[in-house]
Amino acid sequence: MKQVGLMLGLALCLSACNKDFLDKNPQDSYSNSSLWSSENDALSALNGCYSGWEDGYNTVYMDCASDNAYGQYYWEGYTYYGNGSITPSSPSAQNRWSYSTIQRCNWFLENIDPTPMGDDLKSRFKAEARFLRAYQYFTMSQLYGDVPLVTKSVSAAEANVVTRAAKADVQAFVLSELTAIAPLLPVKYTGGDIGRITRGAALSLKARLELYMGKYADAATDASTVMTLGYTLFPSYSDLFRIQNENNSEVILDIQYKENDVSNGYLGVMPSSSFGGWSSIDPTQDIVDAYETKTGKLITDPSSGYNAEDPYNNRDPRLNASVVCPGQLYEGKYFNSIESTSADFYNGGNNSLTGYSVKKFTSHLSDYADMWNTGLNAIVIRYAEILLTYAEAKIESGVIDETVYQAIDAVRTRAGMPKTDRTVYKDQASLRQLVRRERRVELAFEGLRWYDIQRWKVGPETIGKTVYGVRLGKVDNATGKLTLTGDHLKVEERTFDPEKNYLWPVPQKEMDINKSLVQNPKY
Repeated sequence: MKQVGLMLGLALCLSACNKDFLDKNPQDSYSNSSLWSSENDALSALNGCYSGWEDGYNTVYMDCASDNAYGQYYWEGYTYYGNGSITPSSPSAQNRWSYSTIQRCNWFLENIDPTPMGDDLKSRFKAEARFLRAYQYFTMSQLYGDVPLVTKSVSAAEANVVTRAAKADVQAFVLSELTAIAPLLPVKYTGGDIGRITRGAALSLKARLELYMGKYADAATDASTVMTLGYTLFPSYSDLFRIQNENNSEVILDIQYKENDVSNGYLGVMPSSSFGGWSSIDPTQDIVDAYETKTGKLITDPSSGYNAEDPYNNRDPRLNASVVCPGQLYEGKYFNSIESTSADFYNGGNNSLTGYSVKKFTSHLSDYADMWNTGLNAIVIRYAEILLTYAEAKIESGVIDETVYQAIDAVRTRAGMPKTDRTVYKDQASLRQLVRRERRVELAFEGLRWYDIQRWKVGPETIGKTVYGVRLGKVDNATGKLTLTGDHLKVEERTFDPEKNYLWPVPQKEMDINKSLVQNPKY
């Protein structure tokens, strides 16, 4: 369902449930006795809980906090996270610490019971709200660690003295909620209900959290259950993210948008200025180098067929589908960020400072009349992630069997890559490196890389280093042929403190309001 459908009746409950936690009074504005008089009232209140539960900007910008991308504009927030300069007072520290959805869901769950409606539907409505609340706690506990765990509506006075609960307790709450609600949710919806929370979404989020927590056996079990629910990989990796293919068989959870009404406006931040964009999210040389060649070998392997003078040729097709590289035919012309005479030149206004642009969501700008106003849904969880979660969980559990290879190979072969070479990837250590690389290239620019770095504890060697971009040279405007000269662009020096940067700072405005909050270490 397009999000505008999920927001039907939002005005009815907005004043009652859209109260910002910790800085706004969360008291009801409507009489509960009049609001909860029918199934439609309950539906309207639930739809209010869906409003703003996640934002597509978060999914695409999060890679700028990792080694996948560079965010060149400080005022957009994520540059601070990437280079380690974030402080509690930085504007970007406010981005994800939010209790608005949690307050809406708490209010909804406290008031729906008297509503005259079928018990089964009421249980489903409750399960949807509990998922939306659990998702917020999942995200905040990953980013901030300990966070206040509030499961009932609170007054302003109560909100301003609440303390942070241990991350482990928050995670236990999320897992308990997802376990309880999964059986209450349908496997799929039809018609106008498409886009609501499903059983697959609950089990997939549970598997994701279990993987992050190192509960590998549980993660494998839940992922394997999702694998029985009817999801399949969409045949074309490059077309998976186009608007004509949204809500396809691979999508497990997404944010629903609708042009003009509740539009997705983040596509414009990715292309360079010659295509009307901002180049806010600039892929790094590091992510480009992570893609194998078509032979299934790393570019550092002398037998891979990699040519440093023609570096984007003979590569994993997911590179071409995800990143606009110099010499690539894009929107009717050969992209040229390496010549000063080109409108795409890296040092031009609103052009990528690494010389690379994100292509994954903008492969066909002609799909849209206005790339700043689209109905393209933002995928939050898809089936390829579940397959890789299953494989990684089994690998880390030391249970390496045929199903591990099958899960990885399904992802690889859909992309046009060869199956796993079992003479190379034959033990836990080698398979660990493979599945980690597969996660990176398969899910690039989908907002998960930072979380992987956090849980693998590899921040210093991945984020804490120099960011590089393209090599300069020339592009033949007729053929796209490259002539490269010199070294790679040096874009940014980064630092990563493992005693600090695996968590984000509690925003200073929250600390100022609530003196009971304790800041994260070294902030």
